[in-house]
Amino acid sequence: MQAIVMEEFGGPEVLRPAEVPDPVPGPGQVLVAVEYAGITFVETQVRAGRGPAGMPVPQLPRVPGNGVGGRVVATGPDVDPGLVGTTVVTTTGGAGGYAQLAVAAAADVLPVPGGLALPDAVALLADGRTAVMLHRQATPQPGEWVLVEAAAGGVGSLLVQLAVAAGARVVGAAGGAEKAAFAGSLGAVGVDYSRPGWEHEVVAATGGRGVDLVYDGVGGRLGAQGMAAVRPGGRAQVYGMASGGWTEVPAGVDVVKGGAPTPAEIRAFAAEALAAAAAGRLRPVIGQTFPLADAARAHRAIEARATTGKTLLVP
Repeated sequence: MQAIVMEEFGGPEVLRPAEVPDPVPGPGQVLVAVEYAGITFVETQVRAGRGPAGMPVPQLPRVPGNGVGGRVVATGPDVDPGLVGTTVVTTTGGAGGYAQLAVAAAADVLPVPGGLALPDAVALLADGRTAVMLHRQATPQPGEWVLVEAAAGGVGSLLVQLAVAAGARVVGAAGGAEKAAFAGSLGAVGVDYSRPGWEHEVVAATGGRGVDLVYDGVGGRLGAQGMAAVRPGGRAQVYGMASGGWTEVPAGVDVVKGGAPTPAEIRAFAAEALAAAAAGRLRPVIGQTFPLADAARAHRAIEARATTGKTLLVP
């Protein structure tokens, strides 16, 4: 089969197409013919050898990719063979997703609900479960002002939709006028955080009082500017460090605490996101797709902040 093999850490060019042996499902596993593979920003950091703090350095060589969608084509010896032919989305245990075939634990497989297109389901697998978890932990209330950073991204665009549906008033901050306008199309007040002093625009949008809640998935300087827009006594959910460093939450702002979810909870969050999308309550945003062989180009676009919403690979 064709796969993307990474033999060293470095720039996007280390992601090289190669022919590798077909994987074989073992006990408790299924084999999926991959139609779409998701890319996360963390995967670009791991590829560069600078993954988030606490994440172990993976062994090389490896096939990257942790989220795929497709059809089950084989099962391990102790797995229900009735799964063969089912269209599913699943994690792969951290590797193996950038390929034509991927092995996954049968316990991780989620059938795609009727009425939901497979690419949308793949786009929701990682980002949807993350957004649902963060939304449940922070519980934005009707009438509250919520700031969502990276609001044109995969997780951010979903957080905007969830907060709007909860009755909150949302400011969606994103890099560039086009992305800010996109956040506005989701029901937020769009703000371009590449503009100097953008945090003052956020406060002005709230009538000068500041936001009640900020979702900070960016960190660094932008994260600090976002914190400056939170009113005294407001709260912050710090869940990412796309800039490379965590945001320090200032005194007077409460940190939303949720704890590490269990595998069962992670699966439930993903299933909830899929069900909400199938019912038309949540819309994943797929900004771009790339052929599997162009995985390096996809990573390069993500790192250049030239993408909107979710990026998928198509074997």
